[in-house]
Amino acid sequence: MPSLQEKVQRVLDELVGTGAETGLQVVVLHRGAPVVDAVAGVADGRTGREVTPKTPFFGFSTGKVMTSLIAHLLVGSGAVGYDTPVADVWPEFGAHGKETATLRHVLTHSVGVPAMPRDIGPADLADWSRVCTAIADAEPRWRPGTETGYHSFTYGFLVGEIARRVTGRPMRQLLRERITGPLGLDRELYFGVPGTDLPRLARLEDAVPSPAAPPDADGVLAPWETRPTAAMGNSPAILQGDIPSVGTFTARGMAAMNAAVLDGRLVDAHQLGELTAVAFEGTDQVFGTPARLALGYPLGRIGTRPEETPATFGWVGGGGSYVYADTATGVSFAMTKNRLTPHFDTARRLADLTAAAITSRGH
Repeated sequence: MPSLQEKVQRVLDELVGTGAETGLQVVVLHRGAPVVDAVAGVADGRTGREVTPKTPFFGFSTGKVMTSLIAHLLVGSGAVGYDTPVADVWPEFGAHGKETATLRHVLTHSVGVPAMPRDIGPADLADWSRVCTAIADAEPRWRPGTETGYHSFTYGFLVGEIARRVTGRPMRQLLRERITGPLGLDRELYFGVPGTDLPRLARLEDAVPSPAAPPDADGVLAPWETRPTAAMGNSPAILQGDIPSVGTFTARGMAAMNAAVLDGRLVDAHQLGELTAVAFEGTDQVFGTPARLALGYPLGRIGTRPEETPATFGWVGGGGSYVYADTATGVSFAMTKNRLTPHFDTARRLADLTAAAITSRGH
């Protein structure tokens, strides 16, 4: 019987061979042991440079996994609490009725500022103080904690400014100090890629047709906040900016990071239980879809109902990347890709394949 490694490699080769995908990485760790480490295709369609396990990919919102983890590490160290009012550490944020907002509300996307202020565009994202000043002065769309709605780009700045206020350090430095350094994952996970590392990155490409924006009946978010484009993900200014709403990473790095969450190296068992419990359930006020959130992560494996896989937490990224961990099975899964598809079919197929194989092994 083929191993999971062989099955995943076969799927990747098929996807690249049919032209459905261009370049991919998949890594699966099961209770810390490597089960899959597979790559296929090219990192750069212009030059033919091949994907290797060490090729970093820009993954849009999948990078929020790193952002949320930094928040949990700061809580674990006592620097801040889940129920600390944001305005206690960032006084300016209390304007316009946001004084009741807490870190818990930030992590459950219930603060009420899902959209970037309209005077902020992609070109402003690398200007940390400008963006944070604008968010602090924003009027909430709902009273903090009463509703949830996807905070596409504001999320990273909310977590990041809280982190900066309590530590004096930017997110890229906290990522190095708290995660990549201790775990030996240098050059695997980035908020802001050093210029010298840019040539290592995969080059994104738009699918044809290009990815569609998720349904947003109220037009809450600007198109650039919901519709991933290769131009944005390949922009040196975006790639090098400290923008913790997005991120650049290898599948190896992401899977190793989440494995360290599951096995207690980064958070203890009590905090793991707290951060993966249902923290908010309701209707997403941006997309109008059901939402079931833990602290910093949507719950449920892609392609399943949240109640079917309640121990699974992670993030998808616009264009198709996917990272998840499962406290019940001990699985840490990560998939990167450079073709920005308007669906998550590849992620769903590989996640289902992984789950079925682990289940057949009896966990």
